[in-house]
Amino acid sequence: MKLLLFSIHKYDVFMFTWLINAKIHGTLSQFCRVLSKTGDGQLYTLIIALLFATEGYQSPFLHVILFAFILERPIYFVMKNGFKRNRPEAALQNFRSVIKPSDQFSFPSGHTSAAFMMATILGYYFPEFLIPLYCWAAMIGFSRVVLGVHFPTDTLVGVILGVSTALFSLGHVL
Repeated sequence: MKLLLFSIHKYDVFMFTWLINAKIHGTLSQFCRVLSKTGDGQLYTLIIALLFATEGYQSPFLHVILFAFILERPIYFVMKNGFKRNRPEAALQNFRSVIKPSDQFSFPSGHTSAAFMMATILGYYFPEFLIPLYCWAAMIGFSRVVLGVHFPTDTLVGVILGVSTALFSLGHVL
């Protein structure tokens, strides 16, 4: 098991280092700062408030989103504090992230998890927007790596956590 985890970490560091050292990184990081902010949580709060204002508390759509967050956030916090994987800045010598992360550990990516959870739920209710929503969520995950606060597998597990909690919530509430 340790060998497998070491191999994954080695691949993660290789992919991360390649991306950070790409010539386009400087330009890309400016775009990713703005993009990453769309996954900070204010957009989700706005969607919840709009749903409450337009459909009321009895809205199944609202219930799915609230149930998903009630489920996803504790799982995310338990995983993050259980695995205690250092962020790239703490794990790699002479590396500085573009932004300062809000907490100490990197695994899984909460931004990616929440983005994919919301994209899945919104895509269920508005299927014509599913592909653009998933593209946005994927860009959130990518931006977190570009900004130097996550390794690629942090975002991959964030995708799995977000989609699975969304699907579970849709199946449970509806």
